[in-house]
Amino acid sequence: MIGLVDYGMGNLHSVAKALEKAGAKVELVQNAAAIADYERIVLPGVGAFRDCMHTLKATGMADAIVETVNKGTPFLGICLGMQVLMTRSYEFGVHAGLNLIEGEVKAFPEDHVARGFKIPHMGWNDVVLPQGKPHPVFQGIKKGDQVYYVHSYYCAPRNPGHLLAACSYGDFPFAAVIGRDNVLGMQFHPEKSQKVGMQLLEGFINWKP
Repeated sequence: MIGLVDYGMGNLHSVAKALEKAGAKVELVQNAAAIADYERIVLPGVGAFRDCMHTLKATGMADAIVETVNKGTPFLGICLGMQVLMTRSYEFGVHAGLNLIEGEVKAFPEDHVARGFKIPHMGWNDVVLPQGKPHPVFQGIKKGDQVYYVHSYYCAPRNPGHLLAACSYGDFPFAAVIGRDNVLGMQFHPEKSQKVGMQLLEGFINWKP
């Protein structure tokens, strides 16, 4: 059973439907105390980092997520749900994240728009796996596969080993997937990424970290 964290800012319906189509049983989690009851946790997200973290802290879900992750429960953060895994964000000020993966959330370069790259970065783009054996969740993903992105900020993990897949917007590389141990974050929206997204969600469902 997957607990889908409902904190008022996620694209819950489409994420839930995609997870169910991938073979999971899904329940919405609105109570912090219930987070520990699930076999896997998914944190979706759209909107601002500051507002997301404020709500997670105010509801007690931030502490509950950290405790559950530290106990070894597989966890997936999607888009903003990936960004809040980081130490801090520079979106509309400086705001602390969950610090489950050390690093920062930053804006694309200031000259990106002037050079013809619209912000947010929106649409289909690559998910490039590093050389060597891929993460178990990426079984079946091949060179040239694309996924759907919508974001204005990107994650910069401190440890290069936490970068599990990359992408470039124009000539600027950024993290497409980050992770460590039982934690994963995807900057793109797997629920909007058709066949490739479904493969990744199936990979998460079957992942045994």
